[in-house]
Amino acid sequence: MLQFDEYKVKLNNLKPSLDGLSQALDLPAAERELDMLESESAAPGFWDDLEKSQKVTRRMRQLQNKLEAQRKRESQWDDLMTLCEMGNEEEDESLVPEVEEGFAKLEAEMEEARLSTLLTGEYDNSNAILTIHAGAGGTEAQDWAQMLYRMYTRWTERHDLTYQVVDYQDGDEAGIKSATIMIQGENAYGYLKGENGVHRLVRVSPFDANARRQTSFAAVEILPEIPDDVEVDIRPEDIEMQVFRSSGAGGQHINKTSSAVRLIHKPTGHKPTGIVVSSQQERSQVQNRETCMRMLRSKLVELQMEAHAEKISDLKGVQLKIEWGSQIRSYVFMPYQLVKDNRTAYETSNVNGVMDGDLDGFINAYLTAAATGNWATK
Repeated sequence: MLQFDEYKVKLNNLKPSLDGLSQALDLPAAERELDMLESESAAPGFWDDLEKSQKVTRRMRQLQNKLEAQRKRESQWDDLMTLCEMGNEEEDESLVPEVEEGFAKLEAEMEEARLSTLLTGEYDNSNAILTIHAGAGGTEAQDWAQMLYRMYTRWTERHDLTYQVVDYQDGDEAGIKSATIMIQGENAYGYLKGENGVHRLVRVSPFDANARRQTSFAAVEILPEIPDDVEVDIRPEDIEMQVFRSSGAGGQHINKTSSAVRLIHKPTGHKPTGIVVSSQQERSQVQNRETCMRMLRSKLVELQMEAHAEKISDLKGVQLKIEWGSQIRSYVFMPYQLVKDNRTAYETSNVNGVMDGDLDGFINAYLTAAATGNWATK
């Protein structure tokens, strides 16, 4: 049947790219490393050093997932080819939707794997700490910040990652003043690091009785969660701890307790870093403090990396000042619909899709530009 023959051609055209993924992902090296780590984990006394053993087992899981994902993609290809041959032999049109769906899924998974080959930064496989700050403009800007919050949580759900609300500050009338979420999953930071910067919205404000067009800004900060084995010098005397009552959207986002924690970094004898972190996600003050310490570690590592010019691009990509007017991306709702990234020139008119978490086009364009150095702006 013609439909099955067409998909056999598509599958055969896809096969070189599928085979090339093994080389691009350097799977032979992953197998060798996994064998070495498995031998190490089987050695006597492996669990004597708990911190080291946990690091090894984490790495083993990552390698196992990487190898298994490619085996699964190869198996999907074989299954689809078998379905096409079976459909031809039996002239069974009922198999066509299954072939169509399976092919689309395989293409999407291959594209995601291809993107992962571009993640070569030191912390790209880490969890991501994402913070959104509303810019000047009151309710309009705070509403925009909440729209971005929804966009990123939808993106997280689309990719089967998980997130925890760490801090959530309601706006005065609507929206949010700021929010911090921990996005957990392999390569979360690597995929999202390009979102760091100022995001600009142009629309007719629903808060303006005269229905005038408004421009709003919000700043998005992306940091990797730094592994525990990375040494960061934080002296107890350099930290001021404040305890306050949690405040969220009617208890929808966080627990309202009196155990929320804010840490202010004030290094003795050094220039203040200006770092302030807070956590409201846990009922326990101790747990909130631990979360704050993880965030503080990440911010201090960011400062250390910025002190070394050769590592700046690894952490934040193209450097643009976080100030109003230096936006990385514009979202235009009126008088036309367009979302455009200023750094890569990637754009789409599907505004609703973007706001519902469809960011893969922007992420793909950013990672490709970062790998090739082909930026629209320098």
